[in-house]
Amino acid sequence: MIGNRKLVAVAAAASALTFGAMQIGPALATPGSGFAPGPIVNGQFGALHTISHKEDRWPTWDLLFKTKAATDLGVDVLTIQPDGFSGWHSHAGPIYVTVKSGAVNWYDGATCAYRTYHAGDTFVEPAHNVHFVENAVDEVTTLVAVAPRPHGAPGRLDAAEPECA
Repeated sequence: MIGNRKLVAVAAAASALTFGAMQIGPALATPGSGFAPGPIVNGQFGALHTISHKEDRWPTWDLLFKTKAATDLGVDVLTIQPDGFSGWHSHAGPIYVTVKSGAVNWYDGATCAYRTYHAGDTFVEPAHNVHFVENAVDEVTTLVAVAPRPHGAPGRLDAAEPECA
């Protein structure tokens, strides 16, 4: 898919030369295609300080979830069509993702390495990590994402394509 994106970038550059002066410098954003987020709910909280201590039932599990300011907590279903992709972007908070159906390739903008996640797999997109997601199969892929972020922050922060892509 990364090769297809370069073909799209060449076509866009040719179009810019045809219709006006081409701006020199990095792209300001890389839009997605066939990638549709569907918000389920977005809740607004004040500062959070939630603790769940160990109990006899779960002796090896503790939870601490703490924010210092107002927080939005969103849950989304993302649908990615065959050959669909997200475009390069990041998020203001971590995103907790479960692959509901299909599979995705998740590209890390810092290392340009990717990992494939299949139905039932989970992963975390770290806050402010530029990344790119593409459908890895020839069927519709769906993801469920839980997204805590600073109150009022957008759910997606568009990013320029990294040098290594």
